[in-house]
Amino acid sequence: MRTVLLVEDEEAIARVLAAYLKRAGFSVERAWDGEEALRLFDAGTPDIVLLDVMLPETDGWEVLRRIRERSSCPIIMVTAKGDIQDRLEGLNRGADDYMSKPFVPEEVVARVQAVLRRPARWIEGGDMRHFGRLSVDFAARRVCLNGAEVQLSPRDMSLFLFLAEYPNRTFTREQLIEQVWGIDYDGSDRAVDLSIKRLRQALSHWPAGEGEIRTLRGTGYQFWVGE
Repeated sequence: MRTVLLVEDEEAIARVLAAYLKRAGFSVERAWDGEEALRLFDAGTPDIVLLDVMLPETDGWEVLRRIRERSSCPIIMVTAKGDIQDRLEGLNRGADDYMSKPFVPEEVVARVQAVLRRPARWIEGGDMRHFGRLSVDFAARRVCLNGAEVQLSPRDMSLFLFLAEYPNRTFTREQLIEQVWGIDYDGSDRAVDLSIKRLRQALSHWPAGEGEIRTLRGTGYQFWVGE
């Protein structure tokens, strides 16, 4: 049975969500504030976190930041804030999805199930991979080329880590939007092209024989690495 860590300080909302999640077959751990959420997270290692932004003392942004320092556990932000900038901030900081209150409990359950069906974006436990002169630390979200750290925006980093987790596998723009931007994203799929362009610029000194981000016309993109 998969476990959901539900971080919500409003009793009525927490009770309803917990009931629907349990009915869908999940085990639910409940936290009322940010510090309790972090304690429960470290103690139980949940499969996914439903995280409210507006929490007493330690808010959801800080909880998200501290979890992302040590884990790639899926996180869905749940908040009363529905402004597009808040949604983008959550996704850029490493959230996997974002929901605004008020919401339908059935949709929350569906979102949880959808996120858990996604392939893992990167590996737990400081796993490091080397692609020639390029090294990727998936847990630390750190990329180095020729020993120097490659500076990427949070969104570009998320896209790169996802592609690098599946070398030589091709993904369509639609798949990358869903995995990196989230299913709620309502902008242009040109965002993928622009992000890929920035990644190629950042990796311009990576020898082509070792690897590159390839475009497969009419299909999508892949993180190609040599044998």
